[in-house]
Amino acid sequence: MTDKSKLAQGDLQLLESEQAQRLLASTIPARLAYIAPDGAPRVLPTWFHWTGEDLVTATFVAAPHMHRPAARLKALRANPSVAVTIDTESFPPHVLLMRGKVSITEMPGVVPEYALAAQRYLGQEEAAGYLAQFDETGTTMARIALRPAWVGVIDFETRLPSNMAGAS
Repeated sequence: MTDKSKLAQGDLQLLESEQAQRLLASTIPARLAYIAPDGAPRVLPTWFHWTGEDLVTATFVAAPHMHRPAARLKALRANPSVAVTIDTESFPPHVLLMRGKVSITEMPGVVPEYALAAQRYLGQEEAAGYLAQFDETGTTMARIALRPAWVGVIDFETRLPSNMAGAS
């Protein structure tokens, strides 16, 4: 087994590290960075579900009483390159960074990974009530999947930002 602490930043095997696995299983929102249609960067917190290969987020395309799809969809279709961070608030912070291109798939109803994320963030009972409001005809969601092309882990103890070769 490879010693994950010796892996270079950018190595996809970092996803198998204890720190990455802990953050991927956490209820810390992912912060998704993308470029908006006006050319300015945007960052938004989002629920996510890790499939073991893809970091999946979701957003609504259409739902009863909804005026328009989420603004990020237009931006992500035009430029699917994103960066994601999942990080702790404690000191020293632990950080998982990912970069790559997203794929977007629209589907009727609730995206399965969105339902799994709701259960992780809210608990089974509260998630069931929350998701029930979207269980109507006319709901369409976009499944936004990032298969990481670059991964970084920072713990500010053994893995520092100054060691982020290729981090620019």
